[in-house]
Amino acid sequence: MTKSEASAGPPASELISRKIADLGDWRGPTLARMRKLVHEADPRVVEEWKWSTPVWSHDGILCTGECYKKAVKLTFAKGASLKDPAGLFNASLEGKVRRAIDIHEDEEIDAAAFKALIREAIALNGAGGGKAVAKKPKA
Repeated sequence: MTKSEASAGPPASELISRKIADLGDWRGPTLARMRKLVHEADPRVVEEWKWSTPVWSHDGILCTGECYKKAVKLTFAKGASLKDPAGLFNASLEGKVRRAIDIHEDEEIDAAAFKALIREAIALNGAGGGKAVAKKPKA
């Protein structure tokens, strides 16, 4: 897709709002809450629409907001390089680059811990990359 094709449609923010409204179940409010937390963590975040999915960026991709039947999945592009002291990452743990947070119906994510991950991802993007952090052994 060329830049002119990408800019021909509605703005990404509108497509994301439409996606949230069209979900029609618990996933809409969940995705909306996570979007709000991303913006609270970084008022300068850029919303994009890639792969038919919401994408939040700042000096590179921070995370995507995918919606599946049983989960809203927030995939951090460089999640393996982020410290996760609150243990939010619960999916894609074996990957060498990405990490994800799967949110299921009636689950709440710690807002402060999530915003800290967003800020850490911004810092990592600003530093130009990163080395994967050793994952915690499962108890």
